[in-house]
Amino acid sequence: MDLTTILGLVIGLGALIGGYMWDGGHLDALIVPSAMLIIFGGTAGAVAISFPMSRLKEIPKALGMAFKEKKRDPNLIIEELVDMATVARREGVLALEQRAQENPNDFLRDGLMMVVDGTDPELTRQILELEMDALEHHHEGWAKIFETAGGYAPAMGIIGTVMGLIHVLGNLSDPGTLGPAIAVAFTATLYGVSSANVIYLPLATKIKIRSKEQISEMELMLEGILALQAGENPQLIKKKLKSFQHQSHKKAEGAGDPGGEE
Repeated sequence: MDLTTILGLVIGLGALIGGYMWDGGHLDALIVPSAMLIIFGGTAGAVAISFPMSRLKEIPKALGMAFKEKKRDPNLIIEELVDMATVARREGVLALEQRAQENPNDFLRDGLMMVVDGTDPELTRQILELEMDALEHHHEGWAKIFETAGGYAPAMGIIGTVMGLIHVLGNLSDPGTLGPAIAVAFTATLYGVSSANVIYLPLATKIKIRSKEQISEMELMLEGILALQAGENPQLIKKKLKSFQHQSHKKAEGAGDPGGEE
């Protein structure tokens, strides 16, 4: 479980509610079932219209990617590839067949089996890069669902507020009820804006970051597989992959910095 995602949600929502109550607000004033129905129901409906059912069925997987953190240690991958390169140089690539078949990582297993089968290096690169592109595109589709929800939610909040004000203006016979009724109407805007900026958009960002981490790991494997196939010296492979790992880390840091995006 990724504690940063859970902690971020708790801190974000807690800060909003805590700041409201600090100034003397009452928690029950924020709980308006009708506004919840309009905002969350309306956002869900808009998202359902925007995407095919095949994409919507993958929302649980997308949430799993945002909330579950896979343990990734590039150094272990490098050591494994260097060890296999040593075996391949000493005994030939066919000696890696059983080890490749038993490898738990699908991408690494496919790449190693292509090496064992004697696939042309350029074709090996093309196939594995296509696999990486397909996965990245898949993850972008997941993030797009939450980005879309983040775009619709504030608009639904405005709609909910307008609907509430229509109800208020239609019942002006008792001026004493105007204040509370208007406050309830504006709760819809609060729901829409806060859900977009504390839940939907941050989840989309987390999915994108997780995707970049996975793609970087696959790129590292690809470089190692091709170096192994070329019969390069295991120690040179290790240096190359360490350097590649360092460059990938710098790119990831740049991508994660909002100020570095154009």
